[in-house]
Amino acid sequence: MGRHTHEGEDAFPRAPTQEEWEAMGPEERERVVESLPGEVTWDEMAMPEGDKHLRAKVRTLDLLEGYFSHQRRKVYVGAELPIYYPGERRFAPDLLVVLDVEAHEREKWVVSHEGKGLDWVLEVHVGGDRKKDAEYNVERYARLGIPEYFIYDRARERLEGYRLPESGVKRYERMEAKQGRYTSEVLGLELEVVNARLQIWAGNALLLESGELVERMREKLEEVQRRVDEEARLREQETRLREQEARRREEAERRIAELTAELERLQHREE
Repeated sequence: MGRHTHEGEDAFPRAPTQEEWEAMGPEERERVVESLPGEVTWDEMAMPEGDKHLRAKVRTLDLLEGYFSHQRRKVYVGAELPIYYPGERRFAPDLLVVLDVEAHEREKWVVSHEGKGLDWVLEVHVGGDRKKDAEYNVERYARLGIPEYFIYDRARERLEGYRLPESGVKRYERMEAKQGRYTSEVLGLELEVVNARLQIWAGNALLLESGELVERMREKLEEVQRRVDEEARLREQETRLREQEARRREEAERRIAELTAELERLQHREE
């Protein structure tokens, strides 16, 4: 079996190199994937950064999952998933997207096993040293060939975007915002920070959280119910009017019959 834990620089688990992977048989590969931990240690993770970090991450995950769940294209969206590139120290980005793969739940992403690497990464920065997100990860993610990388800096409430200019290039170019929005060519979406919230647009449509969608659906349901109730009230009113009209007609017909009968009696009496 290929060695999937490298000593020296660090002792954190690593996936085999691609050369080692290709030399393995199917059963050995399966054992290696199973042996790679599905969690990262405290030594590898940044210190907890509180609600600002958590809510931004959870909200963005919700927006992306909600959007891609309605697209025909298969897309996997994950958060803090241990990522194993061949021969590389593992890492766990705040958010990640991989296109054209099954969206089932995973506890880790082993690039050699999955057959492809990440397509999009977002890191949420709240406090402390920005060097990891703004310098080290910019170099690392570009070297790994991740097409796009975004940093949502909650301390400054601003967004930074990086993109590989073409396939095979291992150095990012910084994106330029247009009217405050960054275009993600990978996702086919636009991102911007407005009022301390990361907003995502699909064309002219603003993506909504699950809770916001539920509230919109509730409002629509209430509006439909109001229309149904109003139509029912109008139908009931029409029914009452028809019943009143029928009663008046019956009364008029009864009165005509009485008058006709009275007229006939008078005519008979004169005769």
